[in-house]
Amino acid sequence: MRIILLKESGRGRARAVELTGAHLAGVSFLLLAFLVAVAFSFMTWYPPVAMGDGLVEQWRQRLAEQREELETLRARSAAESQAVGRQLAAMQARLMRMEALGARVTEVAELDGGEFSFDEPAPVGGPTAAGENPLGWSDLQANLDDLSMQLRSRESELEVLESLLRNREYQQGTVVAGRPINWGWMSSGFGKRVDPFSGQMAWHAGVDFAGREGSDVVAVASGVVTYADKRYGYGLMAEINHGDGYVTRYGHHETLSVAVGDIVKKGQLIGSMGTSGRSTGPHVHFEVLKNGRHVDPKAYVARR
Repeated sequence: MRIILLKESGRGRARAVELTGAHLAGVSFLLLAFLVAVAFSFMTWYPPVAMGDGLVEQWRQRLAEQREELETLRARSAAESQAVGRQLAAMQARLMRMEALGARVTEVAELDGGEFSFDEPAPVGGPTAAGENPLGWSDLQANLDDLSMQLRSRESELEVLESLLRNREYQQGTVVAGRPINWGWMSSGFGKRVDPFSGQMAWHAGVDFAGREGSDVVAVASGVVTYADKRYGYGLMAEINHGDGYVTRYGHHETLSVAVGDIVKKGQLIGSMGTSGRSTGPHVHFEVLKNGRHVDPKAYVARR
């Protein structure tokens, strides 16, 4: 290769330089060495591999943190969802309990079924306001908590009301009133009378109701059976304690349908009419005791 060199002034002779292959190889080697040196210096001062590894590590750490935050949010959401589910289940159970209590209160209070019914949804309505916003999670949780408290309060109130009505019903049932038979007539009164066996004046501590042998004998009030067996003069006798100092006795049964400790309701069958004991024929000897003293049963029979 020949290179011609010219001066700027244009005067003088031009020079020609002859480059051989060795010269070109040396120049190429020097140029390559220069480029290698520059590249080495750049890598020394600015290591690209190190920068790339650090950036990748930062992104990996950031992704790991985001995954952890996502798992935390998922766990919190699942826990809150389970809590809401449990709360809704408890509220549903309370609501069913309230419906049962309400139906019982309606029955005991003898309310008109068409007037108030727990089986039908409550009628509601009204115009919708403009600009309504969707219910947020915090508002939903607050409303659920408030509704749960209201359900607890109403359930307690219904239980108290049911208890009061039951007590009223029980008190009405324990009032001694009516006849101890469904069919028959009063054959002997309370007080002094001529004894049918001795023919002498004697005290009769109750009243007698005559009827067909084997006919029903019923309780005149609710209470607890405190005696159910044979007793001298009474034959097969049942005694019922009605509370508040009242006790009733039913004598001369053919058979007894109750035992000591039984709880009986007003009008319940306690035995069949007979003539056991000191008796002249099928009848029920009926006594009423108040605070341990015999009283005239006719006043309580007339209460019905």
